[in-house]
Amino acid sequence: MSSATLNETYNDKVVRQFAVMTVVWGIVGMLVGVFIAAQLYWPELTDGISWLSYGRLRPLHTNAVIFAFGGCALFATSLHVVQRTCHTKLFGGPLIPFVFWGWQLVIVAAAITLPLGITQGKEYAELEWPIDLLIAVVWVSYAVVFFGTIAKRRVKHIYVANWFYGAYILAIALLHIVNNIALPVDMFKSYKVYSGAVDAMVQWWYGHNAVGFLLTAGFLGMMYYYVPKQAQRPIYSYRLSIVHFWALISIYMWAGPHHLQYTALPDWVQSLGMVFSLILLAPSWGGAINGIMTLSGVWHKLRTDPILKFLIVALSFYMIATFEGPMMSIKVVNSLSHYTDWTVGHVHAGALGWVAMISIGAVYAMLPRLLGLSQMYSVKLIDAHFWIHTIGVVFYIASMWIAGVMQGLMWRASGDDGTLTYTFVESVAATYPYYLIRFLGGVLVLSGMLLMAWNVFKTYRMTEKIEPIAVPLPAQA
Repeated sequence: MSSATLNETYNDKVVRQFAVMTVVWGIVGMLVGVFIAAQLYWPELTDGISWLSYGRLRPLHTNAVIFAFGGCALFATSLHVVQRTCHTKLFGGPLIPFVFWGWQLVIVAAAITLPLGITQGKEYAELEWPIDLLIAVVWVSYAVVFFGTIAKRRVKHIYVANWFYGAYILAIALLHIVNNIALPVDMFKSYKVYSGAVDAMVQWWYGHNAVGFLLTAGFLGMMYYYVPKQAQRPIYSYRLSIVHFWALISIYMWAGPHHLQYTALPDWVQSLGMVFSLILLAPSWGGAINGIMTLSGVWHKLRTDPILKFLIVALSFYMIATFEGPMMSIKVVNSLSHYTDWTVGHVHAGALGWVAMISIGAVYAMLPRLLGLSQMYSVKLIDAHFWIHTIGVVFYIASMWIAGVMQGLMWRASGDDGTLTYTFVESVAATYPYYLIRFLGGVLVLSGMLLMAWNVFKTYRMTEKIEPIAVPLPAQA
């Protein structure tokens, strides 16, 4: 093969790096999650050790799972998909490795500062201003690489997966910058420029849309490429995918106030958040059905392909979470669910069911191809991982749903004279057994990730026995 042909290969080194770190950070994030779940059942587990306290480790867990595990999965898949669908190598030259190492530096900085209590105290935006600046620089570099690749594509058409990836990249940049405007005092402390109800409104405009665009739009981009690819079928309805895209991104931005029902926010803003949340059900389920119906005619593959099981069951959990979210935004339902563990169950139905499962499926699908192999080291281990993960997620979310509804009912129960029937401590005691089930569910999910790490390691070992093959780019359309 000529050197000219060798130079015409895709830039997959950064994709492999992000894919491996998806597994590494997934284990770290879920390990911290299991640890803080244990703290809820054994409250004196880390007494006297401030940097291991629940209040410091909980934001570390959320940041690790969302931005380290989920973020690396999005970087890996978006940079993999954009090259294949545009028939060209990545644009950006030195920006490409900078995006990888810059993001790892962000994650390590978060892992150091959060246990030390260095935080802004804003949900999903706890990191202090120097790290926020680094995130902005890395993210803009990522945008240049992604959109630069699309600009130099060798085909006229821009596949819909890239629409979702592009929307998530632009929206997260906007959300991150606006929500993190602050006045620095020193290297470890800053003050927000917003105050009171305005700060709450901006925070949950950011917080919900971080869910909407990073944990939804980005992973829908993943779905629109890897489900058809793994099923070896075209997407069920390309027209529906375009309607899905425009409906989702038009509506999602307005749903944030549903996090602030019964607060100091103006009542009309709360109602607006509720209405848009209910409308959001239509595009969410439309997109999920589009993905699931792609299997029309090849449903039998679910019996033998555990990667496809991950991808399709992920969509099932997406449908659960996107039905539950709008229902919980209804004021009457929210008065029962808010501040309870029902919300925790809802979040993890999305995070462990939708986000984790489609990320795991996508990594299993693309990694062998990136290494010049036909499949992972062990398909049986993938199948075992699927069942362990699924059972763990069901244990987790079912225990939190039951505990949450019970908490809400106990908190509002009152006697004929108007006094509360239960004290708060009684509700905590009633919840206690469910925290053990939650912990066991988390242990199962973490065990599945460890199986995946072993499978990935052994798959890499297989590549030592083969000669690397350069895959020429497709001819220009």
